Amino acid sequence: MPTYEYRCATNGRVVEVRHKMDQLLRTWGDVCALAGIDAAGADPRAPVEKLISAGYIGAGSSAAREPACEAPSCGTGGCGAGMCGLQ
Repeated sequence: MPTYEYRCATNGRVVEVRHKMDQLLRTWGDVCALAGIDAAGADPRAPVEKLISAGYIGAGSSAAREPACEAPSCGTGGCGAGMCGLQ
């Protein structure tokens, strides 16, 4: 399932959630409900902005958690772009 990051327009908080590609999250309440977190005083009707569509990454969305790249074309020993195996 793809991973997405959303920023609340009211409090500026960024939350990472996984959901189907065809699911639309439009409000802070939608994001909080899916993430299982409290709205923390922000209006649950506040709009959210989708920041990233990172796709499915088993250990999380941080490049620091990705396994080292073994592809010779990578040259860095780690794929910060998450493209290992796609060369």
